[in-house]
Amino acid sequence: MGYKQRILLLVLLDSVIVSTAIFIASWVVYPNTTLIGTADIVITVIALLLFHHLFAFKYKLYHKVWSYASIGELIAIAKAVTFTIVATGVIQFIVSNFTLYRRALIVTWLLHITLIGGSRFVWRIYRDRYMKDKGKKKRTLIVGAGAAGAMIARQLRNEHQNTDLLPVAFVDDNLAMHKMQMYDLPVAGSSKDIPKLAKELEIDQIVIAIPSLTNGALSEMVATCNSTNAKVQMVPKIEDIVSGRVSVSTLKNVDVEDVLGRDPVELDINSISEYVTGNTVMVTGAGGSIGSEICRQLMRFTPSKILLVGHGEFSIYSIDMELKQKYQQSEIEIIPIIADVQDRERIFEVVDKHHPRIIYHAAAHKHVPLMEYNPHEAVKNNIIGTKNVSEAADAFNVHTFVLVSTDKAVNPTNVMGATKRVAEMVVQDLASRSETKFVAVRFGNVLGSRGSVIPLFKKQIEQGGPITVTHPDMTRYFMTIPEASRLVIQAGTLARGGEIFVLDMGEPVKIVDLAKNLIKLSGYTEEEISIEFSGIRPGEKMYEELLGENEVHPEAVYDKIYIGKTMEVEQNRLWELLSSFKDHSNEQLKEHLMEIVYREQQKKLEVAK
Repeated sequence: MGYKQRILLLVLLDSVIVSTAIFIASWVVYPNTTLIGTADIVITVIALLLFHHLFAFKYKLYHKVWSYASIGELIAIAKAVTFTIVATGVIQFIVSNFTLYRRALIVTWLLHITLIGGSRFVWRIYRDRYMKDKGKKKRTLIVGAGAAGAMIARQLRNEHQNTDLLPVAFVDDNLAMHKMQMYDLPVAGSSKDIPKLAKELEIDQIVIAIPSLTNGALSEMVATCNSTNAKVQMVPKIEDIVSGRVSVSTLKNVDVEDVLGRDPVELDINSISEYVTGNTVMVTGAGGSIGSEICRQLMRFTPSKILLVGHGEFSIYSIDMELKQKYQQSEIEIIPIIADVQDRERIFEVVDKHHPRIIYHAAAHKHVPLMEYNPHEAVKNNIIGTKNVSEAADAFNVHTFVLVSTDKAVNPTNVMGATKRVAEMVVQDLASRSETKFVAVRFGNVLGSRGSVIPLFKKQIEQGGPITVTHPDMTRYFMTIPEASRLVIQAGTLARGGEIFVLDMGEPVKIVDLAKNLIKLSGYTEEEISIEFSGIRPGEKMYEELLGENEVHPEAVYDKIYIGKTMEVEQNRLWELLSSFKDHSNEQLKEHLMEIVYREQQKKLEVAK
């Protein structure tokens, strides 16, 4: 039905109700009189019609979507009807020689409320009770009967054309809510009852509507929900509750990041703003997982200029377009720069031209098995590249240089870890004789980064499996990309020169448990997607270390940021490696790298004794 036809229908319907209601009221109140047909009743009918349509348009009774009518619409009807009766009473009193038929008007008010309101709400009742197709909908259990749960329940009951979910019940750990009802849905029990209720109520879908859950509690809740055969979704985050953005369309699948992520770190906004806002910042490896996220986080602090430096054309193009589109109204100058950190002349040219205040050096080769096969490339990119960028920072008086390092630099057993440890040594050496503040930040695996297991596992699941895990006891530390990037930026504000900051990665996670979680969260069972063990790859450790023995001060310098104890770097051995590495075979180069880091470990042990 068109807009004009809809309004005309409502106007005609209301006119019939208003015209007849006064006659019915007169007959009810004055059954033994001949009031009908008098001039008073005719004037009253005319006044009721005029005033009703006037107030109906004022309160937009003809413009509301009555299929979603609620308390607000009922209040609008009450206001329009009340003012109509009052205005009509005034007219009646004046025209009828100060006579007012109060009881007739009161009954008329009641009839208007009942008939006009009923005519609007009957369509919603009919649609809700008879037009919805329950048979094709997924029976849904809502976890959490708070604000988010109430919003989700309300929208699921109303927005049938947009969702195939049918709310059946709530569960909530607040005992006072049990056996209560919201939107005609019972609060059937607490979270521990989910497996039982899922079976009894034949639940197809579970929605976790408690956005304030900490990651540990969320992990337990997801585990409980996963013990059923229902698919699990969740409300994104608590900010959406505050802003009122929670809706059925914002429900998302539970990701491994939600289960493994930790409570967010509160940044020291003032200290970051002090040295980022209004200044030029440079990020190498800006197209990579960590580098691009560092760029996104830095943009929040409105630097005057941000240099996106990277070797890969498409990745730099992508982050450049993303930032320019998001901050097109900003005055921040975003400059994409194609440059290889191994090209010393080009790097010096970039730093000399733009004079950044801070450099975040995230460019590196990070894939462990690949670097085992290509150790010379690891040395060129991870060590010489770091040397080029750090020496450019020193030459042009950059205020702070932050090296993004790795947990694999602790007691390294592979080429990648050894080259990153040597890169840390390069930075530490420069810190001892430069006015630039050189620091390194060391952390473990980041969820969802390129080369991490998460994208690989997801791809294997999409292909129907199996998921390949190297060893059943393989463990790793994990951190989300945004959290790692924020802590890297925060560590830069703590720099005094020469430190190796170590990020608290929380508890290590078994890779096989990660794979099992991902299978379940993707809606499969381990019978449908199997797990196969492929054996440890070249250079891999069974267990990663973040805090080397006698290497880290016990007290955190900031929430989840620790500072490492530094050793004097043997410059001669570094320069010997860099001058001769091209002449080494792969095996000789690996031995040379391990010799350097092994000697350092020996010195630490001697100092500890």
